[in-house]
Amino acid sequence: MKILYISRDYCPHDHRHLSAIRDGGNEAYFLRLEDAKRGLENRSLPEGVIQVEWKSGGKDRFHILTAPSLALDLKKIIIDIRPDLIHAGPIQSAGLVAALSGFHPMISMSWGFDLMRDADRNMISRWVTRNVLQKSDWLFADCRAVLKKAADYGYDLSRSSYFPWGVDLSHFRPENDSRITDELGWKDAFVLFCNRSWEPQYGVDIVARAFVEAAKKDTKLRLLLLANGSQSDFIKSIFDEGKVLDRVYMPGQINYLDLPHYYHSADLYVSASHIDGSSVSLMEALACGLPVAVSNIPGNMEWVTPGEQGWIFNDGNVSELSEIMLSGSKSRVDLAVMSLKARHKAEIQANWQVNQQRMLEGYKKVMAGQPADIG
Repeated sequence: MKILYISRDYCPHDHRHLSAIRDGGNEAYFLRLEDAKRGLENRSLPEGVIQVEWKSGGKDRFHILTAPSLALDLKKIIIDIRPDLIHAGPIQSAGLVAALSGFHPMISMSWGFDLMRDADRNMISRWVTRNVLQKSDWLFADCRAVLKKAADYGYDLSRSSYFPWGVDLSHFRPENDSRITDELGWKDAFVLFCNRSWEPQYGVDIVARAFVEAAKKDTKLRLLLLANGSQSDFIKSIFDEGKVLDRVYMPGQINYLDLPHYYHSADLYVSASHIDGSSVSLMEALACGLPVAVSNIPGNMEWVTPGEQGWIFNDGNVSELSEIMLSGSKSRVDLAVMSLKARHKAEIQANWQVNQQRMLEGYKKVMAGQPADIG
């Protein structure tokens, strides 16, 4: 099968999906809507995947007003490649361009935030979302909350596949690996870990404030804060004003190969995200046997049972999260049990080697119901 995969940029999730397409015995073509140069993925495309070059896309930031011209270019690409199907997402960017091209069959893939946040931004976003879903022959969703949102927009869920994007359980696994904390001199510390992007929707400022509160009461607390983003100055000012900068390590964006070392060096994973589907970083933490403390948004609630894999706190509640940080520091025995349950959860629900088969099965279902049509 010849599959044209269209995404907004290129990140580890794209690498994962493209690898699965290729490993499933398909011809994989990758069309990149923009190149934001944010260092999202430093690995090359999977071997055998063909990157498609086009006239107007893949260079600048995507804007909805450019979608019609991009769709015209896409039609020319479709004529040249003649794919059997198009797999496109997020909904309001790559999905929109694919829908405007008129090609069928077209699979829309939600990235979580596109339906959980962007769909309701304004009247135009709602219109775009509804129309892309109407023109989609199939929908891929990574969590049940996303499916519910699609149904709210009138989408027929009988034409959908649900599968968490999952993780490589051999790459993210429990391991005694203290190289990071040894280098930092944090041997006796209780280490909290967060690697969410420093953007408003991910609540990293909540994590920062909670850490400041907790660190005043427990001098052994330390924070590994990876990634970066538009809130960089704001986040750092919280630590500075709280006088805890010397207890926070902020190395920036870490590449995929080195990332497990940071999970292994931590005692508790923390995410205060306000919006998420099935968070891949949460799945990575669970796979590494790392107990978690996460906000009570629907996407997280599908993965964490309080007292089993970790803790749940009310979205945006700094004091609650701060108390959990302190409780975790005092609960070493409980954490050992949670670690086992975290890994078990990942093994039964977040195994990408298993979950990718649902994506490949989705392709077959679409092709069985409708032949390719260049519209």
